Amino acid sequence: MGQARKDRRLAWRPRSLQARQLLAASLGLLAFLAAAGYALDRAFVDVASELQRDRLRSYATSYARDIEFDRAGNLIPPYTQPDERFERPGSGLYALVVLPNGTWSSESTSGPQLPDAELLEGGVEKFEGPLPMTRADGAYGEVLRYGKGFIWDLEQRPEAEFPYTIYIMEDAGLLPQQVRVFRGALWGYLGIAGLVLLLLQALVLRWSLLPLRRVVAELNRVQRGQADRMSELHPRELEPLTESVNALIESERQNLEHQRNTMGDLAHSLKTPLAVLRTRLDGDASEAELRAEVADQVQRMNELVSYQLSRGASGGHQLFAAPIEIEPYAEAIVRGLEKIYAAKGVVCEFEIDPAARFHGEPGDLQELLGNLLENGFKWARSRVLLTVESGASAPRRRPGLLLAVDDDGPGIPPERIAHVLQRGVRGDERVQGHGIGLSIVQDIVRSYRGELDVSASPELGGARFLVRLPPGL
Repeated sequence: MGQARKDRRLAWRPRSLQARQLLAASLGLLAFLAAAGYALDRAFVDVASELQRDRLRSYATSYARDIEFDRAGNLIPPYTQPDERFERPGSGLYALVVLPNGTWSSESTSGPQLPDAELLEGGVEKFEGPLPMTRADGAYGEVLRYGKGFIWDLEQRPEAEFPYTIYIMEDAGLLPQQVRVFRGALWGYLGIAGLVLLLLQALVLRWSLLPLRRVVAELNRVQRGQADRMSELHPRELEPLTESVNALIESERQNLEHQRNTMGDLAHSLKTPLAVLRTRLDGDASEAELRAEVADQVQRMNELVSYQLSRGASGGHQLFAAPIEIEPYAEAIVRGLEKIYAAKGVVCEFEIDPAARFHGEPGDLQELLGNLLENGFKWARSRVLLTVESGASAPRRRPGLLLAVDDDGPGIPPERIAHVLQRGVRGDERVQGHGIGLSIVQDIVRSYRGELDVSASPELGGARFLVRLPPGL
């Protein structure tokens, strides 16, 4: 069943981006070429039809200019024809002059049986066809016919005027033959152009997707351990992707290193208590002394384990976390601290920007606020101030965060700040604690690539712990 599902997933695997783009572009190109070919074909047919009409009209005009009539109204044929085909019987181009007392036709009309023609009034034009005809060999055919009516004025006497009509006819098969030749050439050239454009399109598409293939190749090298991170030489459209991948790689590497360091520190810390116990067991200590020593070392190991587990729990966070509103967490923590330090009567004030958000793990926010506020309650005389503001921002990135806790306690001398921030160091040995709260804060801030600054409080006069978190991805 598992193999069958895998086969079905492979069978329904989505097409690659290159295949999608090539298919879409090819369909668009074919549709464009088809529309262009159809438009050119219709334009050629219309133009060819119009040219044929103009050609027949020019033949009629030429005959009207060259023919003459005698005093009796008989037609005198022209000495030269506008086209030599009028002189060849059955050539496909015919001239016919219709008179009141008869007709005259060119030599090309010998043999074919042309359609009947009527006398038109002067100035009237008529283009007809295709009209049926019979060729000299008896085969059926069709012609296109143009006719125009004229008035002949004999010796400038109005009573001697008479009408006549000139008809020019051409085989209707000539235009379809021209259209077939044109269509063959048109679709042949369009087909060649389409193949060339498809090939060029495939090359352009391959070139445009080359950055994506490079990204995939770099990811494969990172997966195989051949590279530590992705390079930064990518188009700006792919920069958010590569930056996110590099941030993810860096976050995972830091988390792994953090876990390894935590386990190494825990093992190293437990070596000394275990060695002491082993020495006491091998010695001649009394049972009471041994019990006391075991209790002391077990208590010490318990503190070490708690410390390392606390540090390990705060060692990582999700890279893309939802924004968290800060004030509800701060209020819950302060309510608990006010109960613990009720005897001191410490008052905690808030100055929280409603738009400020923490982009990370809820547990990390609780650790930050809990340790900083507890430190403030522990050292304050009567007041603690929590200030939260939106920090620096950058285009297409989530804004940073500024979080500060001030107290009105004795403060920390500048020369002791670095010492107090060390793991396991308490500001005053007489004050209860393990000295790891600020260390946890430092680890969390460092995991978010932020900064922790300790200085004198300008408002309350005690210590001020300021956390700066930079804009995120």
